[in-house]
Amino acid sequence: MLQKYTMKSTRLTLAACCCSFALYAAPLDVWFGTSTSRGEHGSKGIYHGTFDGDKGTLSPVTLAVEVGSPGFLAIHPDGKKLYATCRIGNEASVAAFAVQPGGKLELFSHQPIGDGGAAHLAIHPQGRMVVTAQYGGGSTAVFPLGPDGRIGARSQLIKHEGAARVVGRRQDASHAHYVGFDSKAAFAFVPDLGLDAVVIYQVTKEGRALEAHGRAAVPPGGGPRHMKFHGDYAYVLNELALSVTSFRYDGAGGMKQLSTTPSLSEEVKAQETFNSASEICVHPSGSFVYSANRGNDSITAYKANLKTGGLDVLEVEPIRGAWPRNFNLDPSGRWLLAAGKDSNTVTVFAIDPVSGKLSYPTRRIYSVPHSICILFGRSE
Repeated sequence: MLQKYTMKSTRLTLAACCCSFALYAAPLDVWFGTSTSRGEHGSKGIYHGTFDGDKGTLSPVTLAVEVGSPGFLAIHPDGKKLYATCRIGNEASVAAFAVQPGGKLELFSHQPIGDGGAAHLAIHPQGRMVVTAQYGGGSTAVFPLGPDGRIGARSQLIKHEGAARVVGRRQDASHAHYVGFDSKAAFAFVPDLGLDAVVIYQVTKEGRALEAHGRAAVPPGGGPRHMKFHGDYAYVLNELALSVTSFRYDGAGGMKQLSTTPSLSEEVKAQETFNSASEICVHPSGSFVYSANRGNDSITAYKANLKTGGLDVLEVEPIRGAWPRNFNLDPSGRWLLAAGKDSNTVTVFAIDPVSGKLSYPTRRIYSVPHSICILFGRSE
């Protein structure tokens, strides 16, 4: 039986599509970024529901705001504003929404990105800037934030130079895919699928700009997509190779490659016409890591060695849906929600606190159109 937790009511704020630790009693807000499209099951924007962490159940999901292709989402440190990569009119933009009662969102600020659509975004923990990663443009962009959270005009556009050229067509140019900060918010990290490297930037003292710092390489042909930190370790998900590369992080912008663990065997991958890794999360305890496999449509659970940073595969769990572009752990680390983009579903799995393995106790699948990002917050 899963242990139940209680806590004094506090406001929880989380970075875009990340995994953090908190204990709670009240239901959690959950927002879903989507890929908007036409048709019977098409999405219209950002959706909202509430998650009961005691029962592991999700409320019916409703439209929070109508907006074009709101892919990835992030919450401001004050918990009152949500940011999204999206389209405003015909322009690829970054937008800010005020969180309203009941999870509704109200657009109050936006800026064009100007280098193609952003694949990901992150808010600096001090709330002074939003940073975006452009897959098509191969760049990192910076937008200052005002005291009220309004987005200023783009202040930096840093083009990534080079190409790995290991995997044909996918690595002929730079493809920045994610942006995130270390625990001290002193450095920003941008995995670049086309470079086979994580591009590392130092955050200026004012917290409003980035300066080039270095790169950390993954194995050739890996195609780094997303990454997460825990303590002294960073775990980089390789989209093309379907693997996780572990790094030791020195706290000063330096990453030392340790080991690489495949998420699926070559025999399993051979059964699909296409395979692609999509998302990675670290359990709050640091003892377990999870990654998603598109094609095989599954979640791989790993046991993390807290002394060496190495990973061992525990299991591969089907998501009971199609094309898991994103998943997330609830803040307590008791539940994992997996979004099936092509099946328009979200499935809830329980996480065993001792083994880290997943189970499907509620046997319920929820309807969410074309979900590609799951972001937890806190209900009032």
